[in-house]
Amino acid sequence: MTGRVPRQTVFRHRAFVRLTHWVNTAAFGALLVSGVAILLALPRLFWGETGANDAPAALVLPLPVNLEQTGWGRNLHFLAAWILVLNGGLYLLVSLVGGHLRRNLLPDRDQLAPGHLAREIADHARLRPPEGREALRYNALQKLAYLAVILGLFPLMVLTGLTMSPGVTAAFPELFTLFGGRQSARTLHFVFASLLVLFLLVHVGQVFVGGAVNLTRSMITGRLAVPSESPASRETPDA
Repeated sequence: MTGRVPRQTVFRHRAFVRLTHWVNTAAFGALLVSGVAILLALPRLFWGETGANDAPAALVLPLPVNLEQTGWGRNLHFLAAWILVLNGGLYLLVSLVGGHLRRNLLPDRDQLAPGHLAREIADHARLRPPEGREALRYNALQKLAYLAVILGLFPLMVLTGLTMSPGVTAAFPELFTLFGGRQSARTLHFVFASLLVLFLLVHVGQVFVGGAVNLTRSMITGRLAVPSESPASRETPDA
C-alpha cells in the first residue's frame, strides 16, 4: 500500500481573475433564472420581426405559458446583464493590458501540435485530469473554449439582447439588419444562451474531474495544491 503523495501549494489565479470569475458566476445565474421567467411569457421562437403565442413559430418549446413572471424577470435580467457587461469589459481590459489574455488564454505552440491535441481529446474522453506542468496551465481545449466564450458568445449575447430593446434599436437600427429582425435576435439570443449553459455544464464537470475542492479553493484563494515532487510545484505562473 503506497502512502499519500506529499503536496504543496502554488500560486494559480490572480485576484482580478478570481473576482471577475465569481461576479460573472452570480450574474450569469441571475440571467439564467430571469431568462427562463421571461421565456415563459412566449415559449415560441420566430424568425423575422414579429411573433406571438398564436402565430406560426419556427420552434415551439415544451414550456407552459406564464405571464405572471415577466415583470420581475425583465428587471432582474436587465440588472444582471449590465453587471455582466461591465464585469466582462473590466476582465477583458485588464487581461489585454496586463498580458493575461496573451500568456494564459492563447494556446501555446506545443499545445497546437496535432499529437498534443489528440492526447488532450483522449484524456477528456477518459475523464483523466491533467498532471505535472499541465495542471498549472489551461489546456488547449480549455483555452479555445474560453476564447470562444469571451470573444464570441458573450459579445453576441449582448448584441442580440440589445436588438430586442426598442430604445437601442431606435438609435442603432443597423442591429435589425445584422440579426434579421427583433424576433430573429431573440431566437439567436436563446441559441447563444443554450450554448453558454452547455459550456457551463462541461466546465463544472471538468472541475469535478480535476478535483472540485482543490480547484474551487484555488479560485477563491489563488492557491492550488500540487504534488511536491512535480516540476510544476517549482513554478509560480502568472495566471
